[in-house]
Amino acid sequence: MTTQHYRSIVVDARLSRRRFLEVGAMGAGLMLGTPEVWAQEAVKAEPPEKTKTNIDEALKVPRTKYSLPGLFPGKVVHVQDPGAMVDDSPSLPVVEQMFTRGLKKLTGQDPKKSFKLLFTPDDVVGIKVNPVGAGLISTRTELVQVIVNWLAAGGLPKAQIVIWDRFDHMLEEAGFTSERFPDVKIEGLQTMDPQAPSDPQGDHSRWRDQEGNHVSASNFDRNVYYWADVEGSNDLPYLNQHVFSGKHSYFGKLVTQRLTKIINVAVFKNTGNGISMATKNLGYGAICNTNRLHKPIFFNVCTEVLAFPCIRDKLVLNITDGLRAQYQGGPMPAAQFTYDFNSLFFATDPFALDTVCHHLMVKRRKNARIKINEHPRYTDYLRYAERLGLGIADREKIKTLQA
Repeated sequence: MTTQHYRSIVVDARLSRRRFLEVGAMGAGLMLGTPEVWAQEAVKAEPPEKTKTNIDEALKVPRTKYSLPGLFPGKVVHVQDPGAMVDDSPSLPVVEQMFTRGLKKLTGQDPKKSFKLLFTPDDVVGIKVNPVGAGLISTRTELVQVIVNWLAAGGLPKAQIVIWDRFDHMLEEAGFTSERFPDVKIEGLQTMDPQAPSDPQGDHSRWRDQEGNHVSASNFDRNVYYWADVEGSNDLPYLNQHVFSGKHSYFGKLVTQRLTKIINVAVFKNTGNGISMATKNLGYGAICNTNRLHKPIFFNVCTEVLAFPCIRDKLVLNITDGLRAQYQGGPMPAAQFTYDFNSLFFATDPFALDTVCHHLMVKRRKNARIKINEHPRYTDYLRYAERLGLGIADREKIKTLQA
């Protein structure tokens, strides 16, 4: 197997937002496996033989009342308010009103009854955010604050709320800190040393324990994994970012052992001619050792990972943050392609949600005269999910409502 070196994104708390964006497209793009390139290659005219995975094992597990597509299959609510973004920042009172309108339109209930429909005070609720592109295109802290307030008002102790992502340093960079969210837990599934060298012979001591293992190895559940017949690299730079090599992508113990419900708060952005929204936020955010998956099965990961019970049976609400959106250059931040969309989207069905948002993205890209490819393979993973009974991708069956 050819040795390949990987470079980590350099995210220093002292960096200005401008400097972060300058290094982000280069460093983070490599960290995430240049997903736009993989997405393009994944839809060539003659696709390779399908990569084997353990999806069948996940599908054998009996479902629950909350299992995807959730309580409202094929229902998507779009809330838009021109006053949502003011001087480059969300207006908290407006966002709160939008959240209440969207939630009521989705569930048919007021916020308190909506809480009881989805949660109990005994739940441990994880709010999965997307911190990539801090300060520009990341999940807005204002929206997450509204969600936390709603959960607390419903009777859920803040100590039972966890704001999480895969990488702890990115959460901090995006403003998800204990100072901003007192009494709420802030957790990354893993630590990554953003200053580690791309040279395997360099200093990698900061992310390794005395036995040479990743310091975050114990954060992942070795009994619950997404297996795909693709090898991960054994290079130290790869392991810094991905914890394990081999053919197993383990789910975080936070997801498998502690959380009882999940709220998925993605952002509205593209990845090449596809999108990087609700399903990708969890598909690539809940497991380790992901870079190996980008090229051979890029989009299908977004379907298959969500089929596992630790996601499928716990994911009760999806919200796509379109307060600010990005239509080109994604999934990494590209300021010149961002705009105030002033929108929030709500669904229990993440595949219906991504179907609606994909078509809105295509429309926006056409309006901007971006050269796009509308090959159906960019949305095959959504139809795949419908065949697996995880969601609705047929636009004729999706009910999109304005609130």
